[in-house]
Amino acid sequence: MFSLLRFNFVLLLLPIFQDAETIRVQKYEKEISTIETRLKEKKLNPDTIFFVGSSTIRKWELDKNFPNLPIENCGFGGSQVRDSTVFAPRILLPFKPKLIVFYSGDNDINAKRTPIQVANDFQAFAELILKESPKTKIIFLGIKPSPSREKQAADQDKANALVKEYCKKNPLLHFEDIKSLFLDASGKHLIDLFVADKLHLSAKGYELLSAKIKPLLK
Repeated sequence: MFSLLRFNFVLLLLPIFQDAETIRVQKYEKEISTIETRLKEKKLNPDTIFFVGSSTIRKWELDKNFPNLPIENCGFGGSQVRDSTVFAPRILLPFKPKLIVFYSGDNDINAKRTPIQVANDFQAFAELILKESPKTKIIFLGIKPSPSREKQAADQDKANALVKEYCKKNPLLHFEDIKSLFLDASGKHLIDLFVADKLHLSAKGYELLSAKIKPLLK
């Protein structure tokens, strides 16, 4: 009887959880619609590289850092890994990308999602992409350490380790560790690689990150 009551209680709460999730992702609608319209209006190069994820992607001046490559910036600020999965059918899948560069995860950890949830969310993203576009390569840029979220470093590292292990299972998936770019030899943050909020990257930070991944985009 107790189990049945508990089950019924969960069923009653389910619409509330669903509504909360709908409300959570609706805040990205304006940004996603803008990206969606831009992509539809352009005649994209079939070799276009799609960068997607949170504000680390959105703030990246890709044309400046990769001037000779066909690249589209599909990042949307404040997003989590699972949000890119929600919007992939609108901003990624219609174009069957050959290569996706993905960055997300630190917002997830900051929102109290566990490392396992972050890894599972990326797995769901990868599975969706590869189901619809089985030749797409996906590069996951590891969660970067930042001074403002220093207390979350252990969980960030755990999430990175789990995603790295998952990527080893499929040659189309690649985990790129970028942690060392932002720390000195003693493990302290290189402050000049971040802007005043100590979370987002400075122009110098983006230059280093771009140089790190440029060989992967060939």
